Amino acid sequence: MRLLIIEDETELRTQLRSGLQAQGYAVDAAADGQEGHYLGTEYPFDLAIVDLGLPILPGIEVVRRWRARGIAFPVLILTAQGRWQDKVEGLNAGADDYLVKPFQFEELLARIKALLRRAAGVAQSSLRCGPVVLDLASQRVESEGRPVELTAQEYKLLEYLMLHTGEVVSKTTLTEHLYDQDFDLDSNVIEVFVARLRKKLDPDNRLKPIETLRGRGYRFTLARG
Repeated sequence: MRLLIIEDETELRTQLRSGLQAQGYAVDAAADGQEGHYLGTEYPFDLAIVDLGLPILPGIEVVRRWRARGIAFPVLILTAQGRWQDKVEGLNAGADDYLVKPFQFEELLARIKALLRRAAGVAQSSLRCGPVVLDLASQRVESEGRPVELTAQEYKLLEYLMLHTGEVVSKTTLTEHLYDQDFDLDSNVIEVFVARLRKKLDPDNRLKPIETLRGRGYRFTLARG
């Protein structure tokens, strides 16, 4: 999953970026509203964290302009303590949730996971597609009742495919949502990870959970249950 942080406090922005990257997210960051608005408009993100007190372009205006353009990824706003008016204004502008500074990183992480689940139409933290079960909270995976050990990047790829089960997802889309701006979009790393996932999830080649559509991308074929 690819996240965008728009926060003008350098230390907090750095801490959030490194903390979320350690959790397996691809993270881009901006220090002002103008740059953040541009990134959110031009690149595909799964969620944005937006401070309201931004220079150049206020966070409220960033969210309002995104929604006016039909950009629908979830937005979590950060507000100053005691400013209930900011919360109301942010939600009315199109934000999906808010967090009051100072906050615990664990709470931020829980809210991010909840928003991502909601955006994908998943109510529970456990995602089941056929005999494959993925726990979004613990990041554990099982296939036909047996645990499956995945690397961080393999897990991220599987999570994205399962959250979009039945959809055709292009190689470019996968790369854009799993990596930040600096990643080489021409790399064959996605093909390698897909091949590994097939072997780990379906060693007997019976389930065939990931379909390759030549020239179009990949599709997770097991129905969500």
